[in-house]
Amino acid sequence: MARMHARRRGIASSVRPYRKEVPAWSNSDVKEIEGKIVELRKAGLTCAQIGLVLRDKHGVPNVKLATGKRVNAIVRENDLDTDIPEDLRNLMHKALMMRKHLEQNRKDLHNKRQLQLTEAKVRRLVKYYVGTKRLPLGWVYKPETAEILLSR
Repeated sequence: MARMHARRRGIASSVRPYRKEVPAWSNSDVKEIEGKIVELRKAGLTCAQIGLVLRDKHGVPNVKLATGKRVNAIVRENDLDTDIPEDLRNLMHKALMMRKHLEQNRKDLHNKRQLQLTEAKVRRLVKYYVGTKRLPLGWVYKPETAEILLSR
């Protein structure tokens, strides 16, 4: 399948092995895993970082196989979710860094185009999250207020 903003196909990459049950060697105590997720979230880690910590330090190769729920669902159940979803926050941060770069390098046309593409992805994601009610109705991405939103 072709990429969204390029006229070429994607690159090959490694794929996680297909499994339906938890490996025998892994840590599969559901209460312990959920407690660790809540603890790491309160420490300020994102859902992606929590997954990496659980994999590398606590022997949980896949949280969904071990608990039946994704990390994000466990975080939401415990009311520790942020007001802006993690993937949207990352894209907004990327666009903000590009804008700061463009203030100093006004003739960087490649970065200017990449900023347009990134902000298009942000707007598309905002439209999705407003439709699924993760963001309030009428929420709009504005580059001027993005830095204030990300500082929270």
